[in-house]
Amino acid sequence: MPDPLVPITQMPIAPGRRPLMQAMVRPVARLLLLLMALLAVTPPAMAQNGNGNAQQQRLNVGDVLQVLLPGEEAFANTFQIDRDGRIDLPEAGPTEIAGLTLREARDRVREALARHYRDLSRFSLVLRERKLLLSVFGYVKTPGPVELPAGANVQQALAAAGGLAPGAQLDRLQLRRAGTDPATFDYKRYLDTGDARLLPALRPLDEVFVPASPQTGNVEMPFDGRAASSDTDDRQAVRVFGEVGNSGSFAWRQGMTVMDALVRAGGVSRFAGTEQVRIITGSEPRVFNLKAFLDTGTASLNPELPAGATIFVPALTEAVRTGPRVIYMMGEVQRAGAFEVRDGTSFFDILANAGGPTRFADTRNLRIIRSDGRRVELFDLGGFIERGGGQPPQVQPGDAIFIPEKQQQEATSWLRTPPSRAVRVLGGVRTPGRLEWADEMSLLDLIAQAGGPTERGDMANVQILSGDRNARATRFDLKRFLEQGGALASLPVIRAGYTVTVPELPPAPPADSRTTWMRQRSDASIYVMGAVGAPGRYAFESGLSFLDIVSAANGPTPAADILNIRVSHRGQGRDRISRVNLAAYFETGDDTLLPRLEPGDVIFFPDRNRNWLEQPAANVVRVLGAVGKPGRYPLGDGMTILDLLAEAGGPSRDALDTRIVVVNLSCCGNEARSFDLQAFARSGDFALLPLVRPGDTIYVPTLQQSDWRLFFDNLRDVVSVLAIFALLKVI
Repeated sequence: MPDPLVPITQMPIAPGRRPLMQAMVRPVARLLLLLMALLAVTPPAMAQNGNGNAQQQRLNVGDVLQVLLPGEEAFANTFQIDRDGRIDLPEAGPTEIAGLTLREARDRVREALARHYRDLSRFSLVLRERKLLLSVFGYVKTPGPVELPAGANVQQALAAAGGLAPGAQLDRLQLRRAGTDPATFDYKRYLDTGDARLLPALRPLDEVFVPASPQTGNVEMPFDGRAASSDTDDRQAVRVFGEVGNSGSFAWRQGMTVMDALVRAGGVSRFAGTEQVRIITGSEPRVFNLKAFLDTGTASLNPELPAGATIFVPALTEAVRTGPRVIYMMGEVQRAGAFEVRDGTSFFDILANAGGPTRFADTRNLRIIRSDGRRVELFDLGGFIERGGGQPPQVQPGDAIFIPEKQQQEATSWLRTPPSRAVRVLGGVRTPGRLEWADEMSLLDLIAQAGGPTERGDMANVQILSGDRNARATRFDLKRFLEQGGALASLPVIRAGYTVTVPELPPAPPADSRTTWMRQRSDASIYVMGAVGAPGRYAFESGLSFLDIVSAANGPTPAADILNIRVSHRGQGRDRISRVNLAAYFETGDDTLLPRLEPGDVIFFPDRNRNWLEQPAANVVRVLGAVGKPGRYPLGDGMTILDLLAEAGGPSRDALDTRIVVVNLSCCGNEARSFDLQAFARSGDFALLPLVRPGDTIYVPTLQQSDWRLFFDNLRDVVSVLAIFALLKVI
């Protein structure tokens, strides 16, 4: 490529095209040179300002310039005048131009570049932007040099330095400029009024210095701006130290009181002895009773402070508080100690002043030790809060209130819970022992606190023994209450000192181990005997039925006579016997056929194959004659002659079933009726069945006893005789 600084008219052209090209290029070249000259004479800065004054402006430190030299990439960026007043030109190096006009600076830069560049016909120098290079020092967050736009003020300079640091003295800021004395200005007044005329104008290389307030001290530490003042000195400052929020020196003003100084110091701590605040003015200290002033609000108790006063707030532990108007709070409270009382001070006033109980406090067992030392009263604060109403204990000066520490239930010693505050829980519960009791608790709460019943716990017979010497245990069916529900008022009343026992059921049926019978009361048992799978004594509850007890005994055996079950009801004057036909219940499902059982009753299942002599004749029916199993059979409810014949094995092959005889017992004698079984089988008419009652006799004759059979047998004999006579005659 051709040298960009070589004029276009001097560029080489091919020989064949020289005359034509020269004729075309020369006018265009002249036009381009004219435009470039005009651009060089009128720089962008002048065009922007719209007048020729830009050429007469003096360049300052921080100004940003643009060097125009087409074709040279090194001049693509702008150049800023540094703090030494120079710009660093490529190849030419640092060139000082600060203080020159723009025209003078252009000539100096052209002269510096002419030693390194051949063609400067299109060179120009333009002022792009004016900036201020300042320095901000002192009590600012990021002190050091800052760069601001032209026309910036002090507030912008402070903001560029990160803002003022806590503890800066705003009315004593200084502006330092080379060749002049430091100028002090009141920046706080500017912030109060907003008057920009109070701020000095800034120039390049100025320094703004922010001094620290005298109240910051000589040690670097976090500064409390509330304690600073711009119009005080050490001789007039009020000093506050001791049990306050922020000790230090504070500006004094006319009419300042002790309370004003304490508020400036962040108030007193919770350990402050508010009745012994000391004020030192001159050589004689005085005592200020802060508590009395706060209690009464009397203005005379809050004196004014002179300049240079010292206030000391001592700790409460420095003096033991005693006196005739003191109540002592001890134990698990937020602030234990002695508290002064006046007439009308209540128990809760003292507890509130002590900060209330801690989370480890046993609020159920507060103890109030009276001033005479002879009485110790218990107070259930937790129960009082839960129940509401009532009156808290009365406290008097000299009393001591002790709130003990709450003990974990797992590790509680019996000695820590007195008998007057405990209930004993024994028997079939998961965690028997002495449990702490409160009057708002119920039997359900007590069983739940004991972990609930075990698998063998007999909840139907909970025993409650009061603390009286001659008291008798009462029983309560807690199982029925839990299953059926009821009013909580129906639960038995429990008091501290009572004993609650939950009996345990035997681990196995009594028949398996005779020794377990001793663990079960006879008045809570049912006896099952006879032809059952597991006869024995069984625990009984009111919710159990006849079938429940029979099922627990593994039911009747195959040889059991379920038609004549006997139940002996004991404890009803003369024992009463009831008869149960279990077969009729299975056929009808009528629950009225089953007896209602009570503890102590006896159930007996007889054996069907028992000795006949065990049954009275009036209770059985005799089945005789041509049957499979003649004998005595019990007659159950609803049984007929057909049932009895079936029980007796049915008629035999030689039975005369058309002449079955039934002998009935009556008041006036026996009556006999005949029954034709074959005729009933053909008709199915149940009206043909004779009535059978206990004590009757059923006789089934044989065919040999039939009248026709006798006739034919006699006829056969006659024929035989005649045959003999006929044979003899022939012979």
